[in-house]
Order: sequence, then structure tokens, then C-alpha cells
Amino acid sequence: MTDITDIPALMAEIGQKAKAASAELAFAPAEVKTKALEAAAEAVWARRAEIIEANAKDMDFGREKGLSDAMMDRLMLDEGRIQGIVDGLRAVAAQDDPVGEVLTEWDRPSGLHIKRVRTPLGVVGVIYESRPNVTADAGALCLKSGNAVILRGGSESFHSSGAIHACLVEGLKAAGLPEDAIQLIPTRDRAAVQELLTMVDTVDVIVPRGGKGLVGLVQREARVPVFAHLEGIVHIYLDADADPVKALDVVTNAKTRRTGICGAAECLLIHESLVDTIGQGVLRALLDKGVRVHGDDTLQKIEGVMAATDADWGKEYLDMDIAAKVVGDVDGAIAHIRQFGSNHTDCIITENDATAARFFQRLDSAILMRNASTQFADGGEFGMGAEIGIATGKMHARGPVGAAQLTSFKYLVEGDGTIRG
Repeated sequence: MTDITDIPALMAEIGQKAKAASAELAFAPAEVKTKALEAAAEAVWARRAEIIEANAKDMDFGREKGLSDAMMDRLMLDEGRIQGIVDGLRAVAAQDDPVGEVLTEWDRPSGLHIKRVRTPLGVVGVIYESRPNVTADAGALCLKSGNAVILRGGSESFHSSGAIHACLVEGLKAAGLPEDAIQLIPTRDRAAVQELLTMVDTVDVIVPRGGKGLVGLVQREARVPVFAHLEGIVHIYLDADADPVKALDVVTNAKTRRTGICGAAECLLIHESLVDTIGQGVLRALLDKGVRVHGDDTLQKIEGVMAATDADWGKEYLDMDIAAKVVGDVDGAIAHIRQFGSNHTDCIITENDATAARFFQRLDSAILMRNASTQFADGGEFGMGAEIGIATGKMHARGPVGAAQLTSFKYLVEGDGTIRG
């Protein structure tokens, strides 16, 4: 279905179907949504050979497009990663249903009893690049939170996303929920994205998940409200009081475990007192693992470190590269992160509680860590089962966006013939 000519009509129909489905989902019982997710998980595993076959087509497409090794890694599905998708679906299924949760309640002297309860947002549009597992994560989280979802995957993951989406629909059918609750836009045509961004009558929020180009486009052109999921320019600061073993383990894992995810470390800030000790040891370990280190003037004296340019500060490599710079103290690290960071995830390695507290207090990234790999910046690792992405804005949702973050609230007010004087 890639040769659709009337994109506005297609998107209008998808939007109307989603809005109708969202009205039913808003009061769907928790056990019914759980059944749909469990059935979807079973379908993904039962149809894993089909999914891998579809993914092979996408991998061929990615190679033809000249995608980097890191981007190809994001795109690739094997049986282990499909097991991860299944586990994610089951984890979301097992969570408490957020819809209807009483956030707070109180009585007024007038005799009114007031409750603030969680309610779905309505229809969520998710625009994402390469990673086909987002199809399952986004579909599951929106369903759990009572929202209908319109999914627009990247052109690279077109076939994989379609195969996974079919399993989600199978789950909806098994539970007797409207199939239109989870829709996948059936075309690579970018005009579909342009339409989705302006569908104010049927779409309640847009969630872009991808690089700077995608998020920038969405923020510029959307008329629908947006949860911004900007790039992950992730910093790690090695403090004067860093433990050498923790520093080595955390930094190498944060950079090299998977370079193509938004929680991968992109810049290492080293306290000036550690340049010839822990700092040098960590950089040599990275170099030994094949990481290209772009260092400032001080660090270029270490064999193998190449010269950093101005473009290296604030760069999201998503590859086996890292920028590295010497700073005078924690305040120097904070100043650098404020200038070049993206408010995603930043980390300090230190045994000094006061220094860690200063780092946590004076930075406003969505996620701040101490002595832990930034690769943990993930909704699944936070116990959310999965995530639609990491929100870097400050409105409504920040950090990993799970089911609870895909809700708003309403007030339920009860009286007993109560009138206002």
C-alpha cells in the first residue's frame, strides 16, 4: 500500500477511526486490555519467523540507503530482540491500569466531594525512526492507558513495523476491542506525516521519537500539541572523587553497549586532577574498544586521541565516537552541560555526596544519574515495561514516557443537592 494517491483522504479516515476507537477504549475494563496485550505477545512469538523475514527486507533497504552500522543495529531484529518485544508487551500487560486511578480527593466546606482521576489523552500520534520495536512499545502503552494510537514508523522499518502491527491487531481482536485502536499508516509517503501534524480535530497529542531532524520538523510544523523527545546528548562527568573501577565500568558500558540508542554517552568530562590517572585509563579503555575519541588540547597528548572541533561539543554521534574535555571542577562540568546538553540524561561519577547533590540540584536534565550507566535511561529499566520515548521538554511528561504519562486527569465532583450561595 505504498502507492496511495489521496493521502489527505487516507489520513482523515484513519483519524476518524482512531477517534471513534478512543471513545470505546476510554472505559475498556483493565482485564480486557490486559487480555489484548497478552494475546499480542503470543502472536509476536508465534509469528517471529514472519517478522524476521519482513525485517530482512528492511535490512536490505537500509543497506541500499547506506545506513551506518549503528543505525543498522537499531533496525535489526533477531529472535533475541523479538523475545524482548514479547517481554515488553507482557510487562506492560502486567502493570496496574492507570485509567481511573484517584490521584487525590478532598471535601469542601460547601459539602462537595472532589476527586482528581486519571483519564486517557484520547488519540496519540507516534512518529518514529528505524527501531521497529517502537511499534510494539507505543501500541502497548497507548492501549494500556486507554488511548487510540496512529503509528508512523520510519521508511527503513516499514515491513518489520507492519508485521509487528499485525500481531497487535490480532491481540485487539482476541479481546473484542476495536481494531482501529492501533493503526499503522500504510505508506512511506512523507505527506502522511504532514497531514498527521495538523489533524487537530482527531489527534490529541503527537509524540516524535527520533533524531534532531525529525523532532525539529514536528515542532516547527505541528498544530497538534507535541511531547518533545529530542536527541540524547548524554554527558558523563568524572569527578575528582570518582572510584576508578566504577568509572571504567560505567563509561565503557555507557558508550559501547549499544551506540545507537539515545542513552549512549556522547561526551566525557574529566576533572583536571584525573587527566594522568583515571581519566587516561578510561580513555585508553575506550580506544582499545575501537571508540574514536575527540579530545580537547589537553587530552590530545594521549596516543590515539584525535583533535576535537567546535562541532564535537553537543554532537549526538550514535556511533563509536565520544567527545572528551577537561574541566576544572563540578561547576565547570555543569556549565558545559548547560551549554551543550539536550536535557536528556547526564551522569556524575563520584563518591562525594555533596558534589553529587550539587550536580543533581543545578542541572535540569530529565534524567540525572550517579555512578550508573546512562544506558539505563529507558522506560523498561525504570519499571515501566516499555516507553514511547524520553521526553526532554518540561510540560506534562518528562523522562521515560510510559502508560501513566499518557494520561491526563479530570475532576469528579459529587454533592447532595448542594447549591452555591
